[in-house]
Amino acid sequence: MRIPYAPSTPENPDPTTSDIYKRIAERRAPRPLIPLDLALLHSPPVADGWNNFLGAIRTKTAVDPATLELAVCRVGILNGAYHEWAVHSLIALKAGVSVEGLETVRTRDALGAGEVSQGVEGGLSAKEWAVVAYTDQMTRNVKVDDATFARLREHFPSERDVVEITATVAAYNCVSRFLVALDVGENNGKEMKSVEELSKAAHVKK
Repeated sequence: MRIPYAPSTPENPDPTTSDIYKRIAERRAPRPLIPLDLALLHSPPVADGWNNFLGAIRTKTAVDPATLELAVCRVGILNGAYHEWAVHSLIALKAGVSVEGLETVRTRDALGAGEVSQGVEGGLSAKEWAVVAYTDQMTRNVKVDDATFARLREHFPSERDVVEITATVAAYNCVSRFLVALDVGENNGKEMKSVEELSKAAHVKK
């Protein structure tokens, strides 16, 4: 990484910093703190706010996990965030996104304005394509055209769903940009492996 990692336990901690470490460790449990945490913990207040926000995205949203993980995976691919793709593609697979669909997410160029599939194509349903197109425009253009937003609303009429999908795409754009800018985990430049390759590697580690 471009800066050293913070220690995994606070040095000369005050009660506030100790509580922040504890809250982050509780969200990660039973896993240890990850490199992202140890980068953020150079600024404990920022790490604490990050943990609260991402914790809400990860555990308190109502949208189905497959939809959110699909969006996260697409952000990781578009922004070249290896860790984001490698971790969340396997979560997406477990949540119900097909292997073919994830390969489409990995290999398909960013969609242009109004470019949304009307049916099943590349292992993705019309609903999933609507999410991919929305994610592409938020990530690449920031602005989302009316046709793409209308297509998303066809599949997600609830305002809460729209807010949660939008917040997830925005949050993981933040995550990926932080990861890549500082090369957290020393992953910059790595090839985005296929889901099958990642699955095999995960099985070997077990």
